[in-house]
Amino acid sequence: MSTEAKPFLKWAGGKGQLLGQLSEHLPLQISEEPFTYIEPFVGGGAMLFYMLQRFGNIRKAVINDVNEDLILTYRIIKDDVEALIAKLDRMEKDYLAMSDQEGRSQIFYEVRERYNQHMGNDIERASQLIFLNKTCFNGLFRVNRRGQFNVPFGKYTNPTICNAKLLRADNQLLQSAQVEICQGDYTQMIEHIDGLTFVYLDPPYRPLDATSSFTAYAKGDFNDDDQRALAGFCHQLSEKGCYWMESNADCSAKNPEDNFFEELYADYRIERVYASRFINANPEKRGKLTELLIKNYE
Repeated sequence: MSTEAKPFLKWAGGKGQLLGQLSEHLPLQISEEPFTYIEPFVGGGAMLFYMLQRFGNIRKAVINDVNEDLILTYRIIKDDVEALIAKLDRMEKDYLAMSDQEGRSQIFYEVRERYNQHMGNDIERASQLIFLNKTCFNGLFRVNRRGQFNVPFGKYTNPTICNAKLLRADNQLLQSAQVEICQGDYTQMIEHIDGLTFVYLDPPYRPLDATSSFTAYAKGDFNDDDQRALAGFCHQLSEKGCYWMESNADCSAKNPEDNFFEELYADYRIERVYASRFINANPEKRGKLTELLIKNYE
């Protein structure tokens, strides 16, 4: 591929900047024989595209997310990318033809309204999601408790709304790897374990404080009970003989008395990696922070 496949969306908590560190913690066994790769919380897909390009011995890849429109967009990119490109190209030309921010803002809020009213077919819905992601404030995908996209207009001068080369590269990789795309609860991924299997989990992070929570990628919150349920799911993966690695917030770095994850995953190996956070309501809380990597292997 002339263009490297990589995420087609900017996604809060995306792992693009961490790939080098994450790769150092992958299980050695997956380099030695064919294996199944599973991502129950695929999000922007940085880890997915990295794994598919690095490991030619992935015999099956399965991705999942609870966000219906995100998964719809993955499916459209895999199965009907040219129609999506044509739609995005028209949207980009109409948007950039507006020389003033007022005109662009009007287009943005019209698209946002259509998206929130579930207007249009699958191609239109996927194009609306990508358009909003590329033109909204901070490139942040966020919905309210009614499931409506509520990020305001972003005043970018020349945003790339239709990156045709990237979309075609993603299409080619998703097709060549025969990626199976699922939507729903992460627990359904247990059904896709097949022989040597590696599962990478990147759930909504437990917030470090009240202003750092950007977990609303879909209706509902991912609270402490959900984190405990996820730990139980990881234990099931271990019982099935899977290798798994989970990313999550390093709460004890913020508050030394908060040992939630250390206690929850006391039977597993916990490492720390350094990440830069660019999305936070408080500018003083952006910057270098540690994150947890939890693994069931050395």
